[in-house]
Amino acid sequence: MKYRKLGRTGLDVSVLSFGASSLGSVFRVTNEDESIRTVHTAVDMGINLIDVSPYYGLTKAETVLGKAIVQLERDRFILTTKAGRYGEAEFDFSKERIIRSVDESLKRLQTDYIDILYLHDIEFAPFQEVLEGAFPALDELKQSGKIRYFGVSGLPMSVFEKALAHKELDSVLSYCHYALNDTSLLDIVPLLEQHGVGLVNASPLAMGLLSTRPAADWHPASVDIQQLCKQAAEHCARKGTDIAKLAVQYATANERIPTTLVSTANPDNIRKNIQWTVEPMDTELLQEVLAILAPIHNRSWISGRPEYNENTVV
Repeated sequence: MKYRKLGRTGLDVSVLSFGASSLGSVFRVTNEDESIRTVHTAVDMGINLIDVSPYYGLTKAETVLGKAIVQLERDRFILTTKAGRYGEAEFDFSKERIIRSVDESLKRLQTDYIDILYLHDIEFAPFQEVLEGAFPALDELKQSGKIRYFGVSGLPMSVFEKALAHKELDSVLSYCHYALNDTSLLDIVPLLEQHGVGLVNASPLAMGLLSTRPAADWHPASVDIQQLCKQAAEHCARKGTDIAKLAVQYATANERIPTTLVSTANPDNIRKNIQWTVEPMDTELLQEVLAILAPIHNRSWISGRPEYNENTVV
């Protein structure tokens, strides 16, 4: 496993990190014992960053993850969770709720500190609420020792620009913007580097778009984006390769992207994903796939309030 620095935190993070959303049965019904074995396999094979949220499985993911990590030495992994989002349409970025959320997460995770706390999907709240409530909460939590570092997460790139214009962040978590079909995350990397902000990339499979299987009913991508992603996946399958392998290799190869999150509740799957990061990438196949995806390159979808989506290309 390779490791890279996460901005000015100085933390060395594995290029592939573990997203614990799957432990909340958000993609399929999962077995708790198998989920715990998956976490242990990930850490044993060199993954040292684990990300979760109270929103995933409506606290189930944090609860199951807590049962897994309590069996591990705490210095073997970097633990990140989130606050502010608690349901499909349930958001609260008030100071009191953010502080209470961390206390609740600490109990579920069976630990006494969080390495990095992210404000979860801030584009669904008026920025003024985040500015006046959540940001002061982050400072208070850091001073108390309950969290070591903090940042924000969201889909529109503007959430990071807005936040950094008012607050020095330690790290940001972005999803669906550094994958085979969308590399718009690179547009904001210079700003993050200028501020010394760590970067966590998530969803190298574009929330399941890069697959031969149909996208989930809830997926917000347009029909043409979904069709071309599936076409690219089927092209890889005809060449005898799973597009997931190419996607993971592509995401983890870029030195300017410190770490990429993948999520699974299956020990064999996480073992396979880790192995892919050290295998050579099929560059010829990569170019073929990028050509298929070129018509939808950097196209995304609207997420959250209009104030965050003015420049979104859909």
